[in-house]
Amino acid sequence: MPYELPTHRVERSLRATTGAKIVAGVDEVGRGAWAGPVTVCAAVTGLRRPPEGLTDSKLIAPKRRAELAELLEGWVTAYGLGHSSPQEIDELGMTAALRLAASRALESLPVRPEAVILDGNHDYLGPPWRVRTVIKGDQSCVVVAAASVIAKVRRDALMAELGADCPEYAFEDNAGYPSPVHRAALAKFGPTRHHRVSWAFLDALPRWQHLRKQRVAPTEAAGTEEQLGFDF
Repeated sequence: MPYELPTHRVERSLRATTGAKIVAGVDEVGRGAWAGPVTVCAAVTGLRRPPEGLTDSKLIAPKRRAELAELLEGWVTAYGLGHSSPQEIDELGMTAALRLAASRALESLPVRPEAVILDGNHDYLGPPWRVRTVIKGDQSCVVVAAASVIAKVRRDALMAELGADCPEYAFEDNAGYPSPVHRAALAKFGPTRHHRVSWAFLDALPRWQHLRKQRVAPTEAAGTEEQLGFDF
């Protein structure tokens, strides 16, 4: 199916209306996974023409996505990655964990952005960052699409590494999302140290329900889209 290529339209608008000269694009991956961190990439691209085929990482075939990520890491002006661990997700909830990972990504940039384009319709960052949210920004904004691809490829590689000590869960194939192999391994062996043990999926595993962690901090209600593992 054809799709519209991303542009610098939103970035140009931010520059014109706010005077921001350094605009970062921010996107996350791993929000709906049952295991592993949530990973955020912040990228700065300027207004140069993007590499051919750049769009939302989910629309790019895995082999091409890996090639494009390698190209992008040298093409962008700068990029930074931030992670929130499964333990931080369990303790803080997803919204706060996303904020933490995004702040880590932005603060790791060699230059401080004067404005941020955030994929989605919810500003989970907030002050001190000046944020413009864009629904499907990973398809419409060059700078967010670049962050999307880098975040996806880097997290997939990290999950393959984490899966080396628990091969039954096939993290190298499912990246911590609830694939059939992953579900079967959970039922048989229970959660690993890489799992988000405050999440509702443990309710469907009677043998392992005693390991579910109850959060103290106020968070999103249990059983949200993220916790049930959609968007694989």
